[in-house]
Amino acid sequence: MSKKRILITGGAGFLGSHLCERFLKEGYYVLAMDNLITGNIKNIEHLMHRSDFEYYHSDVSNYVHVSGDLDYILHFASPASPIDYLQMPIQTLKVGSLGTHNCLGLARAKNARILVASTSEVYGDPIVHPQPETYWGNVNPIGPRGVYDEAKRFQEAITMAYHTYHKLETRIIRIFNTYGPRMRLDDGRALPAFLGQALRGQDITVFGDGSQTRSFCYVDDLVEGIYRLLLSDYPHPVNIGNPDEISIKDFAEEIIKLTGTDQKIVYKPLPKDDPMQRKPDILRAKEILGWEPTVSRAEGLKVTYEYFKKQVEQEEKDYPIK
Repeated sequence: MSKKRILITGGAGFLGSHLCERFLKEGYYVLAMDNLITGNIKNIEHLMHRSDFEYYHSDVSNYVHVSGDLDYILHFASPASPIDYLQMPIQTLKVGSLGTHNCLGLARAKNARILVASTSEVYGDPIVHPQPETYWGNVNPIGPRGVYDEAKRFQEAITMAYHTYHKLETRIIRIFNTYGPRMRLDDGRALPAFLGQALRGQDITVFGDGSQTRSFCYVDDLVEGIYRLLLSDYPHPVNIGNPDEISIKDFAEEIIKLTGTDQKIVYKPLPKDDPMQRKPDILRAKEILGWEPTVSRAEGLKVTYEYFKKQVEQEEKDYPIK
């Protein structure tokens, strides 16, 4: 029997590269597509020799072509950190709109099932806590974060339109904060920022007073949730994240303890529209997918710390301080 074929857009990114590995492990023929504006070819170099893996350097916002049959599409192409989407606002809007439209068109042409990567950012700065999928959100469409939030909200809307109007098999995942190996140290999110600062001996920067909360899901748990959702028969959005909530101040102290450093925490003004609370309601994922996270933050952070430690050591070798 021939292998099922899956296209993963954003395949050289943090999440995309882990998804490539998982679907190869499950016996799929994997086609990874990435234009490398935030992805890194090093994330998938170790897969290039495989006969069941192909890489396309392509921008899905312009055009998507894959020859041959296609069973599934995972649309994960998009800048995803505030640093990236504030520097690339137009590309972020385009990949969420034009890129999603192109991927949906390909799915329709190939009669493939498509799962799109949405985000907890569709909830904006929530006034409902924790956030269930039924909550419509509190988003500023013209604020600095609107380019990402609204790109993802549009992505969900067009995906549901294709599902309803064209009867396309679609799945929507709302991803909450995720971490693990292959995150970029400079991606601007709290976890890599804190670990990078601690490893370099810098003070840890907390925005606001640190009372805002986040919940962090280890990448292996997220990938398991994505795998289960893709193979389910549920077309509506599903939150995947870890509901173990922690304040940013407490999290910074946790990182200092983990790294054994003695940095102090310095406070800077909170960026505009930065959400004060972020915690997924995962009842739907539990009931429909039988999914919940299994990796504790302490366990996941140890692995991630070791990864970042090697990155910083390599950085110091490549760019020694004279």
